[in-house]
Amino acid sequence: MYEWIRAFHIIFLVTWFAGLFYLPRLYVYHAMPENKSSFELFKVMERRLFGIMTIGAVLTAVFGIWMIILSEGVILQMGWFHAKALLLLLLIVYHYFCWRLMQTFRTGENLHSHKWYRYFNEIPGLLLILIVIFAVVKPF
Repeated sequence: MYEWIRAFHIIFLVTWFAGLFYLPRLYVYHAMPENKSSFELFKVMERRLFGIMTIGAVLTAVFGIWMIILSEGVILQMGWFHAKALLLLLLIVYHYFCWRLMQTFRTGENLHSHKWYRYFNEIPGLLLILIVIFAVVKPF
């Protein structure tokens, strides 16, 4: 049963990260003044994508917690899991920050340039690399 739960954990992690990769890319285009005619469309796309992304995040957490329960808490004692949990916390903060940025676009109060969003867009990729390394390699 554990492998099925892990499979669903990974499936919803992919869903979550798809949103984390694409939503900030939408912000890049939304922040470009030459795309002003599409701003209302971006708002709809961002809202819908954020919803799907949040469902992916919640289900990733549900299946992750289920794996911890099935392991009888043994995972909680491993160093690699502590590092992964810290990165997960950063990812949740990033997810929340994406929501806050979406709100600034909805109210027309965006303060960042499209270049800033290009850098912001790189953060989940770095976190994904580290999370996968800790979960698969288990270096400590």
